[in-house]
Amino acid sequence: MRKGVVVPRAGLTSARVAEAAATLADEVGLDRVTLAALAARFGVATPSLYTHVRSADDVRTRVALLALAETADLVADALAGVSGRAALASVGGVWRSYARQHPGRYSATRLPLDASAAATSAGPRHAELARAAVRAYGLSEADEVHAVRLLGATFHGYAALDAAGAFSHGGPSVPTSDDTWERVLDGLDTLLRSWETR
Repeated sequence: MRKGVVVPRAGLTSARVAEAAATLADEVGLDRVTLAALAARFGVATPSLYTHVRSADDVRTRVALLALAETADLVADALAGVSGRAALASVGGVWRSYARQHPGRYSATRLPLDASAAATSAGPRHAELARAAVRAYGLSEADEVHAVRLLGATFHGYAALDAAGAFSHGGPSVPTSDDTWERVLDGLDTLLRSWETR
């Protein structure tokens, strides 16, 4: 082997690095995913990873793309055959569960992506799925955009706070997070059914 030439480890690919980074993010947090930590996981020297990824930022972007694709598939499955309030519960439920089960990956879905990465991501698919979730409410095209933004803000705000345990305080007489979630869904459903087009 010539000096300075990195030989890729057999079986090591960009996809495997992204999967390992996603798993590591769930374990220790997205901000603690480093090339050194990933290299240690694969038992290779850090420079070996540069054959497959450009930088730690590139790794986090790959985790974001992976997580967006995973959640798009989950949302699509959850939306099959439902509409109205049930559709809202399905979409919101995916994000709540995902944030709890995959906190690092969930954090990655909130990362800003550059135009090129965003265009090739599952982001546009998520937008279509969100519009499908509100379609039964008969909103205008412009109001669908407003409604989708409202759902995104509500679902992601709730999912992040819930996963962080923000709603777990209180005694036996205090409503649970799940109780509040049902009221949130009721409120969104009522709002969308009575939405006034301007």
